[in-house]
Amino acid sequence: MTAPATGSLLALLADVPDPRGRQGQRHPLAATLAAVVCGILTGARGCDAIAQWVRNQEPQVWHALGFRRKPPCANMYRILLARLPAEALEAAIARWMQALVPEALPEEPLKSLKPTSIDGKTLCGTLNTHGRSVHLLSLFDQQLGGVLRQLAMPADTNEHKAALTLLKTIVLRGRVITGDAIFCQRDLCQQVVDDGGDYLLAVKDNQPELKAAIEAEFQPGFSPL
Repeated sequence: MTAPATGSLLALLADVPDPRGRQGQRHPLAATLAAVVCGILTGARGCDAIAQWVRNQEPQVWHALGFRRKPPCANMYRILLARLPAEALEAAIARWMQALVPEALPEEPLKSLKPTSIDGKTLCGTLNTHGRSVHLLSLFDQQLGGVLRQLAMPADTNEHKAALTLLKTIVLRGRVITGDAIFCQRDLCQQVVDDGGDYLLAVKDNQPELKAAIEAEFQPGFSPL
């Protein structure tokens, strides 16, 4: 089989550390992870759906992904993803997505700005006995339509504090960070500006005091005289 092109999805996935022992490497790691990515992009949700999607493809597709034999069953994906370092996989996919977006022309300054939203969501079906549901804080590239980075929220912090760490994982120059009122914090906004980015944060009626303070700044001046 030919080596994957530099910068391609398969080449980037090949750099992800393999958590399997030598006896468990029946299928190439890059091929297995590529199957996961492609399955999710086509609407598969869960290991059973991913395994079914891959096996429904023609053998030419299996070979293009890097498989040398019939793709594995769902249990293999389940075991691999449970052991895999999530940060390394996310970084590889993020580099692949960023390479797909063409650079804007110099005479198009507005188009050169990349809107990137930051938001937190609690994952359904992740509540464990005597535990807590998994809550992820994510950076979503609106131009790509994909998540650039995400961070599992520690139990002892909030989204504002976690955002300070998450924003350090990407280059902010040329990006406009958007979010809701929870991120309207002086240190967070200052960090975005210091790293070369811009921000646009929405304040709604559920933050009445903050909204009133902002509206007051735009009222015309008043003099009792």
